[in-house]
Amino acid sequence: MSIIQFLRILWAYRFLMLLTVTATAIGGVIAILVVPTSYEAKTRVMLNTLKPDPVTGEVIPSNASRAYLTTQKELIRDYGVAGEAAERLGWLDQPDVIQQYGASNDQDNNLRRNMAQRIIDRTRVDVVSGTNILEIIFRAPTPDNARSMANALRDAYIETTLNGRRREATRNGDWYAAQAEKERILLNQADAAKREFERANNIVMQDSTTDIETARLRALSGSGAGIPVASPTYVPQSSPATIQLAQLDAQIAQSSKTFGPNHPAMIAMNAQRATLAKVVADDAAASRAAQAAASQAVAASAGAVTRALSEQTTKVIANREKIEQLTQLQATVNLHRGQMEKALARTAELRQEAAVADSGIAVLSEAIAPRAPSFPNKPLIFGGAIGLGAGIGLLLSLILELVRRKVRGVEDLENSFDAPLLAVISTQPLPPGSPALAAVTGMVRPRGRRAEAA
Repeated sequence: MSIIQFLRILWAYRFLMLLTVTATAIGGVIAILVVPTSYEAKTRVMLNTLKPDPVTGEVIPSNASRAYLTTQKELIRDYGVAGEAAERLGWLDQPDVIQQYGASNDQDNNLRRNMAQRIIDRTRVDVVSGTNILEIIFRAPTPDNARSMANALRDAYIETTLNGRRREATRNGDWYAAQAEKERILLNQADAAKREFERANNIVMQDSTTDIETARLRALSGSGAGIPVASPTYVPQSSPATIQLAQLDAQIAQSSKTFGPNHPAMIAMNAQRATLAKVVADDAAASRAAQAAASQAVAASAGAVTRALSEQTTKVIANREKIEQLTQLQATVNLHRGQMEKALARTAELRQEAAVADSGIAVLSEAIAPRAPSFPNKPLIFGGAIGLGAGIGLLLSLILELVRRKVRGVEDLENSFDAPLLAVISTQPLPPGSPALAAVTGMVRPRGRRAEAA
């Protein structure tokens, strides 16, 4: 089909196309008049994904930021946030608003959830390209409703995020506190078992790894013979327990400025200090005993030192199994003490996190009442209706032309029949001397070789 044929078909069915264009235009006008007007209000928030957490110092990794943004978008369009926003504005108690949004409150339907679903259907959340900024868009029948709900959704989202973080921290803090209490009970039981073993076997652990008898043996081994006799004097020695006790005293003094005496951390540190104080006292006693033994060994002859060393060695060897059991008991005590300290530290951190007021979301802009409606778009609807009418008219014209073929020009005959066209006769009067007068007189216009042969 040539362009000329196509234009002839359009001209032949011009009234049909005019009818379809007029009908769709009228339909577009009716749609503009009938469709309810809606307005869109926008507000923006920024997610501080690059800012470290004020309590834990954690930062959201870059490879998880996309999933985090998607989660926040879905959270804004959640039933809890939408329902909270509706309650903030008091929409659940306003019959006119309920009627506008088509929410119902029958026995099988919850009004809050139904209203939340209506709000979700009218809410759109977009991520500004290449940023961590969320744009909350709400569509409503009136400008004031759009503005107020957009701001309410933003505030409800921020409040829900903060409350969720606090609840999570509180729940985890309670769990760690319970674990700390269990470890404290186990620590007391392990410490009691160790002390009972020490009393039953007359063995005292000097520190976490050495008992008093072994310490005496080491002192005798290092004393040697030929040392001048000197009056026994006690020289205090710094042991690991003494250093730990000093550090713990400093920590207790620092923590007492923040925590009260009944705080779990203070109770645990005081219990630990009592244990360390006894260990230090035992160390001091062992040190004094060792130094006294050394002084006696110096005053005694080399044979006496040898006998004392031999006796002490025999005693240590005889108590080797008991010492190993005591070492295991001490290791159990140290294990439970370490677990309790870790649980208490984590509990304090979570308690602090539960009291934080930073949601990690910054408000960038307030929603304002839009001046012009976002829907319906009158130029778009009217132009689309005219285009639709023209398309329908064109399609009907082509269908009708295919069903009822007509000869509208020379091109139609040439494309329809495999025969030469000899002449074209015009039915319109031609002026004298016109070049087209040959068509009236029946002159032959050659068309190809077959026409020449004829």
